[in-house]
Amino acid sequence: MTKIGLISDTHGFIDNRILDFFKEVNEIWHAGDIGSIEVFDTLSSFKNFKGVYGNIDGYDIRIRTSETLSFSCEEVKVIMTHIGKQYVKYTKKLLPIIIKEKPQLVICGHSHILQIKYDKAMRFLFINPGAAGNYGIHKVKTVCRFIIDGKQIKDMEILELSRK
Repeated sequence: MTKIGLISDTHGFIDNRILDFFKEVNEIWHAGDIGSIEVFDTLSSFKNFKGVYGNIDGYDIRIRTSETLSFSCEEVKVIMTHIGKQYVKYTKKLLPIIIKEKPQLVICGHSHILQIKYDKAMRFLFINPGAAGNYGIHKVKTVCRFIIDGKQIKDMEILELSRK
């Protein structure tokens, strides 16, 4: 059983209430737009860390991350990237990876909109944890916490925080 904390779009800011929410997780996954090496260092020193870079991330973060990660957590194949959807369609970069890898979980950031949806046609769970930073269109900061137990993705919890 692996407890995951999922975050995106911190844009250089990490709220201590998010770290409290992630206190009991085994790993933190960041879906891009980390925004500063300080946030990267805070998260990677706090828990086991996997992250992808986003469109605002500079060289200091890009050399420590990838544009897209494909990995397994227990018996769940995961693909994580920052920009994975354009409106309702998967991007031209991501779609061939999905077809080839056949993941059970796809994670993206970028939109600043929390979305958790099972894609019946593609047969995977899609998660965008929304945005956790203070910059962007979102009115509420959101992050997710869930468990991967063998082949199961379960016990999804959402933390919502005001931006003030």
